Amino acid sequence: MRDFNALLPLTAIVAVLVLYNCKVNCQTSQNINVLFINEVDNDPASKAVEVVETYLKKNAQYGLTLRIERIEANKTDAKDLLETSVPSETVKSFTQALGLPTISASYGQEGDLRQWRDIDANKQKYLLQIMPPADIIPEVVRSIVRKMNITNAAILYDETFIMDHKYKSLLQNIQTRHVIARITQGDRERTEEIEKLRNLDINNFFLLGSLRTIGPVLEAVKPAYFQRNFAWHVITQDEGEIASKRDNATLMFLKPVVYAQRRERLGQLRTTYNLNESPQIMTVFYFDLALRAFLTVRDMIQANAWAKDMIYMGCDDYQGENTPIRNLDLKEYFIKVNEPTSYGQFELVSEQGKPFNGYSYVKFEMDIDMVEIRGGNSVNSKPIGRWTSGLDTPLMIKDEKAINNLTADTVYRVYTVLQAPFIMRDPKAPKGYKGYCIDLINEIAAIVHFDYSIQEVEDGKFGNMDENGHWNGVVKKLIDKQADIGLGSMSVMAEREIVIDYTVPYYDLVGITIMMQRPSAPSSLFKFLTVLETNVWLCILAAYFFTSFLMWIFDRWSPYSYQNNREKYKDDDEKREFNLKECLWFCMTSLTPQGGGEAPKNLSGRLVAATWWLFGFIIIASYTANLAAFLTVSRLDTPVESLDDLAKQYKILYAPLNGSSAMTYFERMANIEQMFYEIWKDLSLNDSLTPLERSKLAVWDYPVSDKYTKMWQAMQEAQLPANLEEAVARVRNSTSATGFAFLGDATDIRYLVMTNCDLQVVGEEFSRKPYAIAVQQGSHLKDQFNNAILTLLNKRQLEKLKEKWWKNDEIQAKCDKPEDQSDGISIENIGGVFIVIFVGIGMACITLLFEYWWYKYRKNPRIIDVTEAVPSGKRGKIPEGIILGRTEKHGNVKSNIVLRSRFNQYPSKTPKPRF
Repeated sequence: MRDFNALLPLTAIVAVLVLYNCKVNCQTSQNINVLFINEVDNDPASKAVEVVETYLKKNAQYGLTLRIERIEANKTDAKDLLETSVPSETVKSFTQALGLPTISASYGQEGDLRQWRDIDANKQKYLLQIMPPADIIPEVVRSIVRKMNITNAAILYDETFIMDHKYKSLLQNIQTRHVIARITQGDRERTEEIEKLRNLDINNFFLLGSLRTIGPVLEAVKPAYFQRNFAWHVITQDEGEIASKRDNATLMFLKPVVYAQRRERLGQLRTTYNLNESPQIMTVFYFDLALRAFLTVRDMIQANAWAKDMIYMGCDDYQGENTPIRNLDLKEYFIKVNEPTSYGQFELVSEQGKPFNGYSYVKFEMDIDMVEIRGGNSVNSKPIGRWTSGLDTPLMIKDEKAINNLTADTVYRVYTVLQAPFIMRDPKAPKGYKGYCIDLINEIAAIVHFDYSIQEVEDGKFGNMDENGHWNGVVKKLIDKQADIGLGSMSVMAEREIVIDYTVPYYDLVGITIMMQRPSAPSSLFKFLTVLETNVWLCILAAYFFTSFLMWIFDRWSPYSYQNNREKYKDDDEKREFNLKECLWFCMTSLTPQGGGEAPKNLSGRLVAATWWLFGFIIIASYTANLAAFLTVSRLDTPVESLDDLAKQYKILYAPLNGSSAMTYFERMANIEQMFYEIWKDLSLNDSLTPLERSKLAVWDYPVSDKYTKMWQAMQEAQLPANLEEAVARVRNSTSATGFAFLGDATDIRYLVMTNCDLQVVGEEFSRKPYAIAVQQGSHLKDQFNNAILTLLNKRQLEKLKEKWWKNDEIQAKCDKPEDQSDGISIENIGGVFIVIFVGIGMACITLLFEYWWYKYRKNPRIIDVTEAVPSGKRGKIPEGIILGRTEKHGNVKSNIVLRSRFNQYPSKTPKPRF
């Protein structure tokens, strides 16, 4: 490096600007030799330094003369400092090592300044870095994200901004997924770039660039990306308005503010000194910084704060640790310079004792407007706030409602599969669907604050992997980034967790169960009559009439019967003449607990009665036992009660849905059994085993069950239903000869049974797995949904949803209670006995009417004569209770009727009573 006697290094341009202090050659004007190191293509900085040189020449009152030596720097070539090109970071290295006072306008905060990161307090006074506006303006993105609670962001920038060092620091410690990318050239490339960002579930876009770049970018965006679920923020260093052929777009627009008191200075620089490089804020920043740096050196020299005999070290003299000690406080004099600026004041601040470098900047303001573009023109621009440049400076909003309208509604894409009661179509519902999961996602949305759109997958499946490792259904949508959320009765499976993420389960463990047609046992009011066969009933009836007739014959012809030997039995209390009517009545009542009454007097008749009693006892006992067994057996007719029962029989076909988790379970269990069999077979046929080892494997039967292998084969032969409707139809079309059982998720089957009276659940659940919400792998929604579901679980909201959709569902079928083994006999099977009672009572009523009619209208009694009997000595009075005799004649039949008189007085000549 060339030796500079009495030089002052000063760095301050985009990459680096270095100024070197020079000795004073005269008393009226101070000559300063400047080493200006500027990055390639940084035209605003080059132009600004040229204008400063001209400005000082035209304004002699400053008393400064400059001799500037220029060097271009880049980021790749590491050549000698005084050759044509050097890397910008190299400048900081040698200025620190050689102790050269430097003012730098390089980009970056403290962590980005690798060469000046850990400089001591003495070096902090003469090695200064001021962040340019293009480096501080991107910090507004951080303020917007915090203000609007943005969870995802795409930050696109053009050549007017340098963002390489912002990838880590811009949104550090903020839970926002973000992408920072350079705006590509060409409309097609820009459209593809936006599409790729959208596939990353980003709906908040920040465009940082010049107005000539912003317009074409907006035009390359699809119209759908300007809907309410997207937000666009345009940030520029220019002062003009947005010009775009975009139609129907509303966005946030931020640009620097130029105060009225500074417009005259800017106008003078543009017109008088031709400082017209764009962006203006950067050009005038370099102008103000260079001018202030030169004035700082002038003031230090005038105040004797700059040693006149300061010695500068050459590169060859540097030994690694011999950096000169400078007693310079460049920072203090820089702050004291009284020179107007164009946009704002320089802020040299330190945060919590940290160095000034990385925290110093120009303090200016930016307007925040809401701009509406209609028909390619900005039809409305409404000021809604202002932002003051700085690190973590909040937005100053004066219209909260307007800025809320600029917030992108978080709308997630939900894919689902119809499955009652989890997901059901409902045209009247807000989203067109209703069910348990719809209520669940609405509860989560109220906590996490988002909206969603929902649609069904085309194949109607949650997702299975084929032999080639390809997925279908909801899982495929999540893998391809076409869905944000997979909703429904989706089981947590190990292979799915490899490619997607699950939230915590929202539903208890759910297994596979069996659904069959409910057996409909035929009921009959006269079922008690079917206990005995018809021929048995006829035989009993024949025995009844035969016994009754035989008893009448025996009573009529036996000399010891009552009717043939009345004198012998005249003193008995009960006298019964067994005519044919009495015999029929006796045999009938003998079968009842009431008994038949007085038995015949003759021995032969009693033997007949005893025989009938024995017959009746056996018949009644047999009937009673048979009736109980008959009614019990009709309720025990359940051929399948478990999965094992289903596997052991061949009469009933069974199968799960094709492509369902139940099908996957049986297929895998069969494959595992097959692998176990191959292992056992290889062990048994292994020739390397000793005879003793082989004998331990010698068994007659295969030691591992092959239940699932046989079941899987039977399922394939039965043909798996394509959907749930087909499965239910096959179950309903089952007959006793060709039955069908469906194996599926227990929740689906329980709901079908609850809403259909002809279906039933058989057996216990097996292969139980929880239900959870699926999200993309690595999605931020997992943690948010986990917290929301746990909150709902603690509030017992999930239990209330179960009550709503499983117990209080309005479409729940009102089914008759199925007969249970512990239940009594139903009225449908025993109601005939009540009919018998009602029929008997009806016949008795009819008989009573007939008797009344017969007695009153068919007998027609006629009085023949009346014999009066009066006790001796009491003629003329007939005491109460005197018996009158009357003889009636009905055709050829005579009958004597005895009447009791109630006369108190009877005349001497008693008149004949009239009947």
